[in-house]
Amino acid sequence: MAQDDPVVSAQWLQQHLGQPDIKVLDASWYMPQESRDPWQEYKVAHIPGALFFDIDGIVDRTTDLPHMLPSEEAFAAAVSALGITNHDKVIVYDGKGFFSAPRVWWMFRVLGHNEVWVLDGGLPQWRASGYNLGSNCPDDTILKSKAANSAIQTTYNGELANASTFQTEFQPQLFWTLEKVKYNVAVQAHQLVDARSRGRFDGVEPEPRKGVRSGHIPGTKCVPFPEMFDGSPMLLPADELSKKFEQAGISLDHPIVVTCGSGVTACILALVWKSCLLFSNGAIDSTKQALTISVYRGSIELGSMIFQFTMDLGQNGKRSQILITQNLLALALKSTILKC
Repeated sequence: MAQDDPVVSAQWLQQHLGQPDIKVLDASWYMPQESRDPWQEYKVAHIPGALFFDIDGIVDRTTDLPHMLPSEEAFAAAVSALGITNHDKVIVYDGKGFFSAPRVWWMFRVLGHNEVWVLDGGLPQWRASGYNLGSNCPDDTILKSKAANSAIQTTYNGELANASTFQTEFQPQLFWTLEKVKYNVAVQAHQLVDARSRGRFDGVEPEPRKGVRSGHIPGTKCVPFPEMFDGSPMLLPADELSKKFEQAGISLDHPIVVTCGSGVTACILALVWKSCLLFSNGAIDSTKQALTISVYRGSIELGSMIFQFTMDLGQNGKRSQILITQNLLALALKSTILKC
């Protein structure tokens, strides 16, 4: 496992599974129309020793918008309830292979924990490799997962949770404000990239959530996240991933903003972008300098993937897109890598 590589293989995880500093999280989440229950699926089959990370539960409880990042205190309380410390290596996977796990990867990183990776190919690849599955949940694993959600609510109720074993260090440079996004639409300093399907991007397919307008932010280019994988699904080689962006007219030498529907699949492109910029034919490109990833926290659910600049932006106070941006540390440097 390379420190800068955002993913680990099923073989690597199998060889290191059970080590005290390796913590595995099942971060499965599915779109509402799929009618799948990730918690029930976790209880039936999961990677041995994995704990369930509830994307719908470990959130900001002050809003009804989905997947809003919780406060530092709440996140620290939830992760501590899971038994994770800052010394642990966190491996995240999901039941679809490569879907919701990158969202949790991003959550840890934006709150200061860089020792986090996504399992390439997720649970499907683990199964295909013939590795053992856990088919029952010991009481302590169920209690930890439930305790994490309870810790979130306790924190937002203004009550003291149990002493935290996990300390956060919020990375403010990883967020963009609404004002920055609006300004960027005007000046186009950053490339805008949409992770949704081309039909949703073009507005010819309906959004999966009722009341959400079709279309895209003006000036955005479309790189559908499923194109990042082979049939497994596992990440394509870095050079092929780079070509996907280049074919869409996106330069790897310029900063990028990524958007999606509710703040999940955009994180896939963030992880992919990191892989593209770091690696060439499997080797770290040491000639490149660092970029950071920023996320526009206030944008996760509006009911529209379009910034409605022709309407009253304050109409209902809700925003729908997650924006992940990479800011150049030095504009004069054209050869850059992502370090987030």
